[in-house]
Amino acid sequence: MQAVVIDAPGSLSYGELPDPTPKPGEVVVAVRACGICGTDLHLLDGDLTTGRYPVVPGHEFSGEIVALGAGVSELKVGTLVAVDPSLYCGHCSQCRIGHDNLCENWNAIGVTVNGAAAEYVAVPQWNAYRVPEGLDASLAALIEPLSCAVHGYDLIHTKLADRFLIYGAGTMGLLLLMLAYRAGAISVTMVEPIAARRDKARALGATRVVASGADLEPEARFEIVMDATGVVAAIEDAIGRVRRGGTFLQFGVAPGDAFASMSPFKLYNDEVTMVGAMAVLHSYGRSRDLTVAGDMPLSELVSDRLPLSSYEEAVARVRRGSGYKVQVLPGDASSGGREAAVAKSASS
Repeated sequence: MQAVVIDAPGSLSYGELPDPTPKPGEVVVAVRACGICGTDLHLLDGDLTTGRYPVVPGHEFSGEIVALGAGVSELKVGTLVAVDPSLYCGHCSQCRIGHDNLCENWNAIGVTVNGAAAEYVAVPQWNAYRVPEGLDASLAALIEPLSCAVHGYDLIHTKLADRFLIYGAGTMGLLLLMLAYRAGAISVTMVEPIAARRDKARALGATRVVASGADLEPEARFEIVMDATGVVAAIEDAIGRVRRGGTFLQFGVAPGDAFASMSPFKLYNDEVTMVGAMAVLHSYGRSRDLTVAGDMPLSELVSDRLPLSSYEEAVARVRRGSGYKVQVLPGDASSGGREAAVAKSASS
């Protein structure tokens, strides 16, 4: 099969690997769509402490089951699935209290074991979630990032008529925006320096969009403030915008050695709740259901679809930040195969 391999930090190659063979309890998925996110960049740059090399990246994906390992009874060849990449041990102290995403022996498809930037990938059967035959593969590949956003909302307490402030209108910030009104927001203000992204945020329902926190009134405060950038300057500004008794959600992934300054007195005196959200926890199935329901404009978030062989260009587009979700299409079982998928991308 054709696959992308991160051989070591800063080293990327594209070529042939042996097709995966399913172990007992596993299925092999022919990948139709695989998204690229900030985690992949951290892995490529070598600043993800959990990463292992060499590894095939790709943890946001969907596809069709083409092979079954021994003992697989819940799934069949030909089933379309989206895959939760999380691999938990189930027996450490964190797993035992339900914090699977904080597993002391944490692994993930596309981070510590081979992922979906390939034509085929082997995954545990329990990580594969059925999706309807007619669901677009690109939308199914968005279930994973959506499940991260859903987990973030699981961690905070929102009320009807809360005012939200979100820093960053990339894919994750826009997913947080889509969920905000479902969580009770009366208004959502977004901070985003890129003009095209500001336009997209407005189109998707943001009440107000500004280029910088400096464009907000000095006294402006919000019940719910979220960072979806991982940028220290944005985080520091965001913390200062939390209303007394409000909540700050750290959702964006900052470099591991980054530090942000804040006022401990504000935390104490204003009774601010500060929460971090790490990956997926018991939220993948619900995100699948939200996607299948079809009443969220998720298709607006896929800006680039490229063939697998153009993975380096796909990464470059993510780094430029000009679009939203960039995906590679290793294969397409619909009429016309991979060529049709690439043609569709070129015409979109």
